Amino acid sequence: QVQLVESGGGLVQAGGSLSLSCAASGTIFGINDMGWYRQAPGKLRNLVATVSSGGTTNYRDDVKGRVTISRDNAKNTVYLQMNSLKPEDTAVYYCYAEVAVYSDFRFRDYWGQGTQVTVSS
Repeated sequence: QVQLVESGGGLVQAGGSLSLSCAASGTIFGINDMGWYRQAPGKLRNLVATVSSGGTTNYRDDVKGRVTISRDNAKNTVYLQMNSLKPEDTAVYYCYAEVAVYSDFRFRDYWGQGTQVTVSS
């Protein structure tokens, strides 16, 4: 009923920038939080940043000042602008959204398929 489709990502040199986007589609009644997580090889999936429906943002400490999360509620889309990238930012980045659909109006977490971000030194 709900799909999250990510775009962006790729290979960049250290110090460079990348932009990710993730659009939610389906029979959507409403979306609460949207955000980005990342998972490096052999590590757990960890929060990068979240943004509430009202625009309140939250970031992991090691990306503060380098990463900006934003969303367009009219387009059901969340964005992640990453600057001053470091090799340790290399991971698969997953978007997520807390979405309610018209069939039952219950909020559930949905995930994108993941997009690779690789930062070379």
